[in-house]
Amino acid sequence: MRTLLVTGGAGFIGGNYVLRTLANDPAMRIVNLDALTYAGNLDTLAPLRDEERHVFVQGDIRDADLVSGLFERHQPVAVVNFAAESHVDRSIDGPADFIDTNIVGSFNLLQCALAWWKTRSAEKQEAFRFLHVSTDEVYGSLGETGLFEESTPYAPNSPYAASKASSDHLVRAYQHTFGLPTLTTNCSNNYGPYQFPEKLIPLIVLNALEKKPLPVYGDGRQVRDWLFVLDHVDAINTVLHKGQPGEVYNVGGNCERTNLQVVEAICDIVDERRPDEAFGSRRALIKHVADRPGHDRRYAIDCNKLMKSLGWCQTVDFETGLAKTVDWYLENREWIERVRDGSYQGQRLGLGG
Repeated sequence: MRTLLVTGGAGFIGGNYVLRTLANDPAMRIVNLDALTYAGNLDTLAPLRDEERHVFVQGDIRDADLVSGLFERHQPVAVVNFAAESHVDRSIDGPADFIDTNIVGSFNLLQCALAWWKTRSAEKQEAFRFLHVSTDEVYGSLGETGLFEESTPYAPNSPYAASKASSDHLVRAYQHTFGLPTLTTNCSNNYGPYQFPEKLIPLIVLNALEKKPLPVYGDGRQVRDWLFVLDHVDAINTVLHKGQPGEVYNVGGNCERTNLQVVEAICDIVDERRPDEAFGSRRALIKHVADRPGHDRRYAIDCNKLMKSLGWCQTVDFETGLAKTVDWYLENREWIERVRDGSYQGQRLGLGG
């Protein structure tokens, strides 16, 4: 039985990663460290309630004693770091949390990993991996053409992106200076089940269902490359098991859509699933609002390195993935309501591990 230390494993991408990895690999055990901030949700992990291969620990990656103790107690073969504050709007309103978690937290996790790794045998040191999950937002904004490559210079434009860029640089430094076997993935916009409702796709799905206004920043022509979350999870495991230490791998969906196109597509799916002839099309609910400060115009990922060198490829096209996502939100209203009213937060008390 091999053990992974997964941080942020009760969040959107981390939760999907934990669920899929344990389902696909019966020889894997996961120690899941999550601070259960507003976006961490144990309801996402409900299918693992009786799973002995899942050990949940409520705690913060900034807590050096806790993190060091987890390394000593569980002897992980790898760390997969999802723990991060990740919402751009929140980083504009309050950047301090992003500095604390994304920079200071990542630094502490690296320090603890390095101290423990140095005590391992040469064979175990060579086999160990520290995989840091990052974002394409560290690269800034593209023009109408071109793609983000692993060699694209960093140019973050929001406090969130700047904090993730800083953590990426720390991960690189710990590999080059100390020899810690690190890997970094930079992904495009994810979507899929269990995403916190403040993000674009779940927000629009839920508002469309409830016939509420559908806010679109500016002209809605900002372009994003959309990646189904389970394709991203599979990419992370591909990099974890096949990636070369010290390397960066971009993960994209090969699917560029404007924000307005995404919103319109959701409206059409909801109209099909929950028709209301008296109301008409949900597209009538679209409302353009003042643009976000410093809003990047276009992101798009070149993931040829990951595809050609490690053999990963996307399996879910956007139309299929979006329909699956809308259906999930239609079928899981209890999960949504518990997120909205905060009742899932009551689970935070009494957790150990």
